[in-house]
Amino acid sequence: MSLELVTLPAGFERFHRRDFINYQLNRTHALGFADRDELFGAATHVQSIDDCATAFESLSNRAAGEERHRQAAGYARISEFFTPPRSVEKTNRYRRYLQLFDTAFADAGLVRHNIPYGEASLPAYSLRASGTPARGTVLLHGGFDSLIEEFFPICQRIAAAGFDVIAFDGPGQGGARTLNGLTFDHDWEKPVGALLDHFRLDQAALVGVSMGGYWALRAAGREPRINRVVAWPPVYDWLYRLPRMVRSPVRAMVRHRGFMRWSVRTRARLFPTLLVVVDQVLYMLDSDDPADVAEWFLGMNKEHLGSGRVNQDVLLMYGEHDAFQPPVLARAQAKALVAARSVTTRMFTRAEHADQHCQMGNLELACGVLTTWLRAANTSSSGKAPA
Repeated sequence: MSLELVTLPAGFERFHRRDFINYQLNRTHALGFADRDELFGAATHVQSIDDCATAFESLSNRAAGEERHRQAAGYARISEFFTPPRSVEKTNRYRRYLQLFDTAFADAGLVRHNIPYGEASLPAYSLRASGTPARGTVLLHGGFDSLIEEFFPICQRIAAAGFDVIAFDGPGQGGARTLNGLTFDHDWEKPVGALLDHFRLDQAALVGVSMGGYWALRAAGREPRINRVVAWPPVYDWLYRLPRMVRSPVRAMVRHRGFMRWSVRTRARLFPTLLVVVDQVLYMLDSDDPADVAEWFLGMNKEHLGSGRVNQDVLLMYGEHDAFQPPVLARAQAKALVAARSVTTRMFTRAEHADQHCQMGNLELACGVLTTWLRAANTSSSGKAPA
């Protein structure tokens, strides 16, 4: 097994004039799956979201032909990301991405698993700790539109810090949805429990990335085998992005499904970025009703989360200028964790090149904060390591 770490780049770049496209390109670059100059070059051929899939599929093919499998996988992921969810091309591009990823990391020591879940299974992989004995086990999952493979560089750093890692796609995510047909469920204790049962773990830390920060805290409050939890970053309650005086009216408005159906359809036609979000939610839910999109987002709220049930050590990581999950959500979440054993907050700044969503721009720094906290919070594990 090789745990060689490729140094991740620092700096949030301006690859493209459109912020949404620019963030996705930075996401791939920050995770070490793309060449900076190639991204700048490819971006010149991208005028809109509709151009991204074919432009980066072409770049992936070129990188694969040159046996640069890591970059080929990264560009394939961009192509897959911008492919409409219910198209045949989406599934084909997802499968090709997995093949390129597995080729790129054939010697990295990861082991694939299928975790029984209902009538299907959850995709997962495990990675052994560097050094023995392991300090414990860390479960890691993504968020709204992630594939668990793209976080492999983060898993490598957790393993290098001495922890066994199990990374997984939950229902509605990645291969759980695309290949196995599992639709989304906000009650994240269900997939977490399935992972803990499958690997016979008595204790584990849980790390949720992006919107996964909400689901990780939800699971921790209901699963006593989770002994530490990281929200990277928190959501707490989407309505807390709004002024207090309009939160109740907005929640009431969402109950008028006919109006919401019209509103979501109209806005999605006007704003291409919103259309991507709407299509993704409907795909995760296997729904054709736009009213379900608003309901899905507002299903992530402080009552459903139940922060008072979280009694573990908690780390909240967030960016100063996160446009998706802004600091106001992290501050509200920190105040609500009244029963936690400890609460550590870390805001990353522009000066650190880490102020954007999930610290894309300086993941080396963010991973260092994460692993330092994990080691300090608990230096031993009573759970069995994955086979």
